[in-house]
Amino acid sequence: MKRGGYFYILANQRNGTLYKGVTNDLIRRVSEHKEGKIKGFSQRYCIKTLVYYEGYDDIRAAIAREKQVGEWKRAWKLKLIEDTNPEWRDLYSEMIK
Repeated sequence: MKRGGYFYILANQRNGTLYKGVTNDLIRRVSEHKEGKIKGFSQRYCIKTLVYYEGYDDIRAAIAREKQVGEWKRAWKLKLIEDTNPEWRDLYSEMIK
């Protein structure tokens, strides 16, 4: 049985510190980041703004994408965000409307 998943990128501000992750429930996971429930890097740097995400039918594809983007230069990651979200809007607030 295949389970879907998401690859996502959070930021603490425009062109700021980035955090990338994978989850099977994007709304729940981003909510946990926003509430400070995720210990470690994202909590330490106050990274709470969902600036990019991709959905996949299979969680393994989302994991592979996270690994791929993890090897990219920072400039490439910024371009990925800018190409789809040039204003760096918080996509989470749009998703929960």
